Amino acid sequence: MKLYKIATVQYVNASVEECWDFFSSPKNLQTITLDNMNFEIQDFDEKRMYHGQIITYTLRPLFGIKISWVTEITACKENQYFIDVQRFGPYKLWHHKHFFERTPDGGTKMTDIVHYALPLGIFGRIMNTLIVKNKLKTIFDFRHNKIEELFNSKSQPKIIQINAEQKSI
Repeated sequence: MKLYKIATVQYVNASVEECWDFFSSPKNLQTITLDNMNFEIQDFDEKRMYHGQIITYTLRPLFGIKISWVTEITACKENQYFIDVQRFGPYKLWHHKHFFERTPDGGTKMTDIVHYALPLGIFGRIMNTLIVKNKLKTIFDFRHNKIEELFNSKSQPKIIQINAEQKSI
């Protein structure tokens, strides 16, 4: 299985508590997702993020094909981090860690680390090279720009760092 990794860091001109308030609400996923993906939450319990929470949604990430996705919050510590894991969906593995750290200026350093793997062996690797990694870059670029707009529009945007690695396990 080929394991891929995406890591992003973004600095936000808002407190950890303000960031947590926004990002711990599954309702806000739609706000930071590309419109053309037709992201729709199908079911969640209307509560803030917590360990064991299940969120189901549909989206159209490629070629307008509708897919269902079920994620579970497998770890959550208020104002510090949460982890979502795909239970059902298009990936063989999807493990997404979200970290929130207070910066000396009172802002927040947000770090996202995604490990993912695709099904279908060599065909999945080819799809990653041709389509998936570029689509994920587009999704995370959009998310970065939307967060800049929502939280940093009153000041100079800070730099995002993106690293991509590939590992075999």
